[in-house]
Amino acid sequence: MNRFPEFMQFSIEDHINDGVDWLWTTFEGFFDAIKTGVLWLLMQLEGFLLWLPWWLIIALIIGLGWRATGRLRFGLILGALMLFIGCLGLWDRAMQTLALVAGAVFISLVLGIPVGIWMAWNRTVEGCIKPVLDAMQTMPSFVYLIPALMFFGLGKVPALFATIIYAIPPVIRLTNLGIRQVPDDVVEAGRAFGSTNMQILFKIQIQLAMPSIMSGVNQTTMMALAMVVLASMIGAQGLGEPVLISLQQINVGRGFEAGLSIVILAIIIDRILQGFGQKRQPADWSA
Repeated sequence: MNRFPEFMQFSIEDHINDGVDWLWTTFEGFFDAIKTGVLWLLMQLEGFLLWLPWWLIIALIIGLGWRATGRLRFGLILGALMLFIGCLGLWDRAMQTLALVAGAVFISLVLGIPVGIWMAWNRTVEGCIKPVLDAMQTMPSFVYLIPALMFFGLGKVPALFATIIYAIPPVIRLTNLGIRQVPDDVVEAGRAFGSTNMQILFKIQIQLAMPSIMSGVNQTTMMALAMVVLASMIGAQGLGEPVLISLQQINVGRGFEAGLSIVILAIIIDRILQGFGQKRQPADWSA
């Protein structure tokens, strides 16, 4: 009596496996083409970051920190943090991680911002996409690795797509929220002056929603960094790899160094994005 009745139990495992097998068999050439193109782009970006002199990257970080906050001291602190990663002997791995995160965030923004705008314009679309976003954010991140491995094998490409799936919901949600929070009277004023829908979108709605959108960009970037260690499990390399190796070898010191480097990268990116986001705060239209 305490056990769940067996006649009420069923499994969707076989149906999902059959669907994945059908997709792989039918679109094998398509997935191979995507893998080749994305891998080439990732390797070009990673090679470029590794080619740049370390001092130039640190100088760029100092300049971005200074520009974002208006304080040179803040930029110097960020530059010192990046220098610390190099002193730990993890510079190349940091560049590999930065390339993967940059690629994932770029694709997430290209896909996520238009979807967020579409949701803001259409309540039916919003109602359909919100449950999908809820599932993407609550599903264990390990699950994302399974279909990525099935379609793209081991390496950087499946790690990139798993990171995108995990990291894209915040930018979609906050773009939708930002557009919806634009005052209706401001939009109506734009229409009264003869603005087209595209002019209202780009010159009014996106401009006023920019702080919310930048918060979405920030959160998406942080979630992409959170996937670094998991991505290393399928051959993504970067800073997650020494963390994974240190777990296998119970090397607490090396794992701490790599983990600290991931945290430092997150701090640098977060502070720079926050600084630029605060600069885009709109005027108070309700005054």
